[in-house]
Amino acid sequence: MSTLTPAGEKLLAAASTLFYRRGIRAVGVDLIAETAGTTKKTLYDRFGSKDALVALYLERRAAHWQEFLREHMADRPLVDVFDVLALWLADQDRGCAFVNAYAEIGGTDHPAEPVIRAEKETMRAYLVDLVRAAGLPDDVGVELHLLYEGASVMATAGGVPEAPALAKGAAERLLSACGSAPTGGGAG
Repeated sequence: MSTLTPAGEKLLAAASTLFYRRGIRAVGVDLIAETAGTTKKTLYDRFGSKDALVALYLERRAAHWQEFLREHMADRPLVDVFDVLALWLADQDRGCAFVNAYAEIGGTDHPAEPVIRAEKETMRAYLVDLVRAAGLPDDVGVELHLLYEGASVMATAGGVPEAPALAKGAAERLLSACGSAPTGGGAG
C-alpha cells in the first residue's frame, strides 16, 4: 500500500466511513469529495476511479482488522478468537465490511473482489496455522473459520448478538472432540 497525500488520506477516510455506513453503490464520488473537503478531480487524480478507492478502502480495513486481531490475540488461547470477534463487532453495527461489499460487487470483476477473497483466505489461514500449532489437522482450522464467519454474519445480519459466544462454545466442543484442550493453541 503506497503512502497517500493528505488529500488522499482525507478522501480515503471519508470514503471508508461512507462505504461502510451507506454501502458502496449508494455512495457517489461527489459525496466522497464533498465529505473530504476536496474535489472530484482530486479523487480521480489520487485514485483513478471509485472502484480503485473501494479496493483501497477494503485493503486498509483488512490491515486494521489484522492488527486488531494480532493485538488482542497475543498470548491468548485459540478459542478466544471469538471473544476478539465480539469485541470488534461491538463497534461494527453493519457487520462484516467484506461480506457487505461482496453482496454489492461480487461476481462483477470489480477490482475489490480479490481483496475480499484475500481477507477471507487470510483469516482461514490464520485459524489453520493456530490449529496446526496445536497439533490438529488443517480441517479443524477450516471448520473454525466457518464458525467464525457464521458468527460474524449472525451477530449483525442475523440479529443474534451472542453469536460469537455461541460459536466459541461450538469451537470448544470441536476442539475437545479432536482431543485437544478447548483452550489449547495460543496465538502468540
